[in-house]
Amino acid sequence: MSMQSSFSQPDNAIADRADAITPTEPHAVFGQPITTAPANGQKQVILGMGCFWGAERKLWQQPGVVMTSVGYCGGVTQHPRYQDVCTGQTGHAEVVNVIFDPSVTSLDALLTIFWENHDPTQGLRQGNDVGPQYRSAIYYCDPADCATVEASFAAYQAALKAAGKSDGVTTEIAPAGTYFLAETDHQQYLHKNPQGYCGLGGTGVCFPPQ
Repeated sequence: MSMQSSFSQPDNAIADRADAITPTEPHAVFGQPITTAPANGQKQVILGMGCFWGAERKLWQQPGVVMTSVGYCGGVTQHPRYQDVCTGQTGHAEVVNVIFDPSVTSLDALLTIFWENHDPTQGLRQGNDVGPQYRSAIYYCDPADCATVEASFAAYQAALKAAGKSDGVTTEIAPAGTYFLAETDHQQYLHKNPQGYCGLGGTGVCFPPQ
């Protein structure tokens, strides 16, 4: 059911960078440090929906989400930069790191947002954004969440089939590896640039009621 992209292990991987990206500003919406970790029973999931600008805005708007950031996950190069990831030679996907309060929302609710707001059947692209960094991906941070993620995958695949869509879901599902923050300019980009580019676009098929 789930898949791990072969592009996460490119043969021509870019060499590691020596230094991490250090955030220079707090979260532009939540006002807290972008490096804030889950606390007091909060949970975390890392989602790739194509270009991370629009995906982050969609997710920070959800009730119960307490922190988001954009970055890179699922690859091999350590401490990649945006220009590295865009070559397709680091193995990373552009992703949103989501921290949420499970007393307000749930992983299932966030996965519904995930499935309905991008096209998870397009392989190594989202619309006009082409390359392995734009692949659909779910990186779960708690092994106990794997069953929930895979059940959600199967449910959306069935919904697409019922709607007459012939393309299969290509979403990569894997345990979260190291998450690398993207540069400050990319963090909350559409809050800072409200008319900026947003590539989100779904299939038109709703996630089935649970």
